[in-house]
Amino acid sequence: MKSIVLSGVVAALLVFTGCSKDPAVDQKADAAQDVAQEQAAQEVAPVATETVSTEDSVVNSDSNSMSMSDVESQLPTIYFGFDKFSIDPEMQEKIDMAVALGNKEAASYSVKLEGNCDEWGSDEYNFALGLKRANSVKKAMVAQGVDASRIAMVSYGESNPVCTDKTQECWAKNRRVDFKLLP
Repeated sequence: MKSIVLSGVVAALLVFTGCSKDPAVDQKADAAQDVAQEQAAQEVAPVATETVSTEDSVVNSDSNSMSMSDVESQLPTIYFGFDKFSIDPEMQEKIDMAVALGNKEAASYSVKLEGNCDEWGSDEYNFALGLKRANSVKKAMVAQGVDASRIAMVSYGESNPVCTDKTQECWAKNRRVDFKLLP
């Protein structure tokens, strides 16, 4: 009984002694910020507009260059074995093809590597495995001269399947890394 009364008194003291003062406001900083905003508003120059015809608005006027979606459709998908993130020699050839394509037609784009898994394993495990798969492909690309700053990685784990049948062949299609181009 004594501990209940004592804890009640402590709780009451905490409630009554909480925030008894008004918080201090730095009015000098607020005034300086207001002056800076007014000066910035006065320094804004009017914007000139120009009408552009559709012929002039084409980004790549070079007839040999391909659009981003055309290049992306030629990029391969890299497949992995069950519970694996190492690259097989057959998949290394596909990475070589992607690097060649990326250094020519897609040289002005960044690449996003999307790691995916089948439905086996926990969500956490599959997200980690998808990231390991994407990282394996990134290391293979960097080893062939692709700038690492052009490559981003993401793992979708098991949340982005291309096949939903409950078969070995279907699960094998979901153990992959896809290439996506970013502007």
